[in-house]
Amino acid sequence: MSLESVRAFFAEKAPDISVIESPISSATVTLAAEAYGVEPGRIAKTLSLRIGERVILIVASGTSRMDNKKVKAQFGGKPKMLGLEEVAEITGHEVGGVCPFGLKSPLPIYCDLSLKAFDVVVPAAGSTHSAVRITPERMAELTAAEWVDVCEHRP
Repeated sequence: MSLESVRAFFAEKAPDISVIESPISSATVTLAAEAYGVEPGRIAKTLSLRIGERVILIVASGTSRMDNKKVKAQFGGKPKMLGLEEVAEITGHEVGGVCPFGLKSPLPIYCDLSLKAFDVVVPAAGSTHSAVRITPERMAELTAAEWVDVCEHRP
């Protein structure tokens, strides 16, 4: 379902962007970088977090690391990663394919500044074998994401 929901999202909002599929898994940053022929920093990973009663998604560079203190300061609570079943239930996407597109229901989306180091990034597209190539600005625009600084940036 989720690959289809991502395809439908782009068909409606950005028909010029097409989903690319890989015969090999792109479920981790390392695998995705290999599958799509890019450096790991260009992989836009999506973190599914619960902060208090809220669930949010943060999209960040594949080589960045979430900074709990920055997240707590930005969102007013301690972040907790969602469990496997929770991720699929809430986003409609399986772990390894979670992205800010074609979500089961609307969620607040945030893009970390670490993405701005790249002209094009490669986020997943709803499955462990799919992705899209998109500029960070366009991704934020299409998903109504807010820019935040919540990661430790590593080259």
